[in-house]
Amino acid sequence: MSGKIQKFEHRQSMKNKQFEVFHYRERSPGNMEVHHHDFFEIYFLLGGEVSFRVEGRAHTLKPGDMLLINPQELHQALIDRDTIYERLVLWIDRGYLAELSAMGMDLAACFDTRLPTHTNHLRPNKVQRAELQGLLEKLASEFYGDGFGNGQYAQGLLMQFLVEVNRLVLAGDKRSAPAEETDLVDQVLSYIGAHYTEELSLEKLASTFYVSKYHLSHEFSKRVGTGIYRYIMFRRLMHARELLEGGTPPGEVYGQCGFGDYANFYRSFKSFYGAGPRDYANRGRGGQV
Repeated sequence: MSGKIQKFEHRQSMKNKQFEVFHYRERSPGNMEVHHHDFFEIYFLLGGEVSFRVEGRAHTLKPGDMLLINPQELHQALIDRDTIYERLVLWIDRGYLAELSAMGMDLAACFDTRLPTHTNHLRPNKVQRAELQGLLEKLASEFYGDGFGNGQYAQGLLMQFLVEVNRLVLAGDKRSAPAEETDLVDQVLSYIGAHYTEELSLEKLASTFYVSKYHLSHEFSKRVGTGIYRYIMFRRLMHARELLEGGTPPGEVYGQCGFGDYANFYRSFKSFYGAGPRDYANRGRGGQV
């Protein structure tokens, strides 16, 4: 094992500017709210019963399963409270992964939703699981160790682990079966993704899809784990963050993200990210949800 089991933290921001790895084990940790963050995440389930919603799609995990989550994907863990819940979690800074990828291979390919082989949910076979779990546990051990060359050794293990994960994804034949999904929610998610920069409301969506507001709200919340208004807000704020990081002035960002006025944009952005748009842009990346 990794030799160090951490006490679970609810933080969704990185302290290390390159990567962090955690080994958690506890009973009844409670469900997390739907959220996103500014880094890549690889999740490896070791024990317990848990399902994940990633962009509204449900994934029922078995021990040995992995989840790949990119910074633009909303997700939530739903945990059975009657089991011991154990997992390894790897966080990787976006800029750091880009630096590693500059060595001649795109290590972020396994997170790329545009690729035909893309999947959030991996179910390796027994041999692959043993190799990947061993690498991740050794990575955790070196990350928290204080021996000679721990940092360099950990970086090498990280590279090896990411290469293996990318090979598994790009092979395109190791993904788990997709979860069943309701057509209505799929269509609404797709519509929001294409129109969140425009004026959107529960009333407009219900009218567009010829359903009652109550039915749409109920089905959406049950499937996605959050209400329609909050989901639209997440989408707009994620877009705003990307624009700010790309150098777009805050006074131009709000109009490109579907906010009716700057005051509303400012309040929403500060509430989610802990800083106003201008302060956020000035300090660089940070302020995860």
